[in-house]
Amino acid sequence: MKHFHYYLCRQLKGGGMEIYMEDMKNRLKPTTMENKRNIIENKLLPYFSRLKVCDIDTIKVRKWQNELLSFRDENGKPYSQTYLKTCNNQLSAIMNYAVTHYNLASNPCRAAGSIGKSKAGRMNYWTQKQYELFSHNIQKSAIRLAFDILFYTGMRSGELLALTPADILPDKRISINKNFAKLNGVELLLEPKTPKSRRDIAVPDFLYDDIQQYIGKIGGIEPSDRIFYFTKSALEKEIKRVADKAGLPQIRVHDLRHSHASMLIDMGFDILEISERLGHESVKTTLDTYSHLYPDKDKQLAERLNAYRRGIDNIYAEHGKNEG
Repeated sequence: MKHFHYYLCRQLKGGGMEIYMEDMKNRLKPTTMENKRNIIENKLLPYFSRLKVCDIDTIKVRKWQNELLSFRDENGKPYSQTYLKTCNNQLSAIMNYAVTHYNLASNPCRAAGSIGKSKAGRMNYWTQKQYELFSHNIQKSAIRLAFDILFYTGMRSGELLALTPADILPDKRISINKNFAKLNGVELLLEPKTPKSRRDIAVPDFLYDDIQQYIGKIGGIEPSDRIFYFTKSALEKEIKRVADKAGLPQIRVHDLRHSHASMLIDMGFDILEISERLGHESVKTTLDTYSHLYPDKDKQLAERLNAYRRGIDNIYAEHGKNEG
């Protein structure tokens, strides 16, 4: 009971947060811990650091939420809906921790309600025609190949930057088995995002040949060496620069993954096939993300049922004529 009282009556900055972070650091990836620490230090502690954990009630949570909702930067831009959701989830996670491990009576975030959205309201993507225009405006072969891989495989940028020659398989597949991240200047090779993220992706002949040709030009590269040595931020700068040059709408590097999924949906691939290729943990994730790209699928299904029924009617009609 003393330990319980000690934790709940500590200020968030004065001890409660250290207890929480110390417990979490061995359970989460370094990049996840860094994101968690940034939100805690920049969005939670400035507001809650003088309060005891047990004194954070629903009213205080809602006032904090309202501050986040009313924020505008120098250009008048608010926090994104997904960022608001992430901040709110982090506070709720800390309070849940106190409920589970230190017998805090309840999580005030539950009664306060949530803010933000788990997904952005609008998804940006390029068509294949738009992407090819973009690709043809890239001068550096390494950057062009990296973007080609992203667009024609749908892999994540961290998966791309972790690729080694050993991951390019003889059967024209790419093995996704690690994830690259850079944290405080230190380069890390981490486990894939989820168990389903570990997968092999079949690639078209032209892309496989381009990859092998590029690897062949790199002198002294070992099977375990990374193929690409630029950063995600370099890719983000390049996609913006080339899109401007080509007169294309601006999208993020991650939106090439959405572009790939959109292309596969357009080509008529099954949602399960797309889910497995993207490395989603479940088909539900894929449906939740891309269901808006299937606006006519239900109508198409009904039309196919109509055609099937007409076929059955024709069989019976023909059978009746033969009997007559």
